[in-house]
Amino acid sequence: MMPSQADFLRDLLRKLPGPDLDAAGAVMRRQAQLTKPPGSLGLLEEGVEWLARWQRRDMPRLDQVDVLVFAGNHGVTALGVSPYPASVTEQMVLNFQRRGAAVNQIAQSVGASFSVVPLQLERPTADFTEAPAMTPFEFRAALQAGYDAVVPGTDLLCLGEMGIGNTTAAAAISRALFGGSGADWAGRGTGLDAAGVSHKAEIVERAVAFHGEALHDPWEVARRLGGRETAAILGAVLAARRHSIPVLLDGFVCSAAAAPLIRLLAEGLDHVMIGHVSAEAGHRRLIAELHRPVLLALDMRLGEASGAALAVSILRAGVACHAGMATFAEAAVDNRG
Repeated sequence: MMPSQADFLRDLLRKLPGPDLDAAGAVMRRQAQLTKPPGSLGLLEEGVEWLARWQRRDMPRLDQVDVLVFAGNHGVTALGVSPYPASVTEQMVLNFQRRGAAVNQIAQSVGASFSVVPLQLERPTADFTEAPAMTPFEFRAALQAGYDAVVPGTDLLCLGEMGIGNTTAAAAISRALFGGSGADWAGRGTGLDAAGVSHKAEIVERAVAFHGEALHDPWEVARRLGGRETAAILGAVLAARRHSIPVLLDGFVCSAAAAPLIRLLAEGLDHVMIGHVSAEAGHRRLIAELHRPVLLALDMRLGEASGAALAVSILRAGVACHAGMATFAEAAVDNRG
């Protein structure tokens, strides 16, 4: 018999593994012996330690890096929250599959594999100002699709999304989880003008008011205000934790998709870093709520895992330094007294 929705969600959170502190300690001990002042490589060092603690290896590696993009369509797009029609989502999925998008080039440049998972693009979610975006069954199916897309044994997972209207969903999720107003979270998305951003903020406020007290449950926030692709990202983040795979999130939408987990478990996003701080208006505010390190700030707001994939180059540099640098003893260089 299929478990109930409550049992299914509870099982996703049950006995998630914590970090390997012994592996992290081994990294720190080696870092202390490398030919550099302590901490002088900054986030490069922090990134290597983070990889070690979640890969559960004294010497982390990046042999298998996967870039995974989920795509979904949103009913709220009909309210004019994007200058692009929903048909662009499917067209961009085809572009990904033909290796014609920016993320394809970036993934190739950093030695990562790429795949895209379209999620019922012919059936947009409901307009979340009038109904929950997904039924419980649809939400569960999207979570499961994200969970199942993660390959055990992957060294690093980069997550991203594609979906016209999904910055509105991300703003609504962020507003419901962390407060403020719609105007605090709504941004330009794919190129709205000032009037369009103001309209988007009003839509966010209308949605949060409609769902009311149900939004005290982070699962309900994800179901009622998100999309199939944001639910799939949440499922993938949980699967990565289960399989001891560190995760790089992309920008605003991807961060908002994972955000319910930090409300469900205080340490729920400890295996996550954020690839870049997006130029989308709400992302810096959201990062402050998630308390996770950010690797890049390049004024990007493309989505499609482009910032997460690009940040792989930073982690590769950190691993190369950690593995390849000489120790003070090997180089016959005097260490600190």
